Amino acid sequence: MRPADGAGAPRRRRPLVRRPWRLAAEAGALLIAAVVAFPLYWMVLSAFKPAGEVQSTEPRPWTLEPTLDSFRRVFQQQDFGRYFLNSLFVAGVVVVLSALIAFLAATAVTRFKFRFRTTLLIMFLVAQMVPVEALTIPLFFLMRDVGDAVPGIGLNTLGSLILPHLAFSLPFAIWMLRGFVKAVPPALEEAAALDGASRARFLWQILFPLVFPGLVATSVFSFISTWNDFLFAKSFIISATENSTLPMALLVFFKPDENDWGGIMAASTVMTIPVLIFFVCVQRRLVSGLGGAVKD
Repeated sequence: MRPADGAGAPRRRRPLVRRPWRLAAEAGALLIAAVVAFPLYWMVLSAFKPAGEVQSTEPRPWTLEPTLDSFRRVFQQQDFGRYFLNSLFVAGVVVVLSALIAFLAATAVTRFKFRFRTTLLIMFLVAQMVPVEALTIPLFFLMRDVGDAVPGIGLNTLGSLILPHLAFSLPFAIWMLRGFVKAVPPALEEAAALDGASRARFLWQILFPLVFPGLVATSVFSFISTWNDFLFAKSFIISATENSTLPMALLVFFKPDENDWGGIMAASTVMTIPVLIFFVCVQRRLVSGLGGAVKD
């Protein structure tokens, strides 16, 4: 007897040759990745090159004599460690405060109905459209006036860097977290209420863990924008150089007669390391945060 259709029939093997469109897509992705990664590679390479190769008129994409002289000049710079700690403190405070405030604000605009809620959400988007450069001068006078009333927040303090970055990171964080909070079904909150859980307990023990991937995604944006800031640090830290941040340390290697490009690239490499470490620590949460929220 012949076996029934499909019964006992050998499985067909998929062809090993991939489809042309898939090969083209993978080749295009590799090309784009190479183009994006090349400046980073050139920065690290220049940091390890000797001074003669860095200033050579015929640059080569490799070096046969790597050296750590540029890194020695960076770490021998006065107050470099203090600048590093200042940047770490400012970025850490902005990340924690923006995540906490954005979580509460996103919950409020999603779970509660009140007047001008839609207007408030639109204002969050409008705030993102205003260029930072256009607000630097008004913020300068604002920080000056606030410093006269509240010591520790005005010009020449780390507070003058924390407040603007917190204000600029909150609209994006609130708008993004709103989708995560909205994706949590209201039935979950009702079930928690029936079990005797208060609103505060539901907020921190149930809702917060569910939207935590979204908090991680917004924290990456807040950390990178704050860590790489140069405009606010240059504008608000005028005379108190002990409160300068790491991007300000790069100015030491810019000289009127000749720039120290090896030192600039070495300092830039050192600045990139904390960002990479932060990204590696949160990459798993970041993928799930960018991929979406929980489903009902």
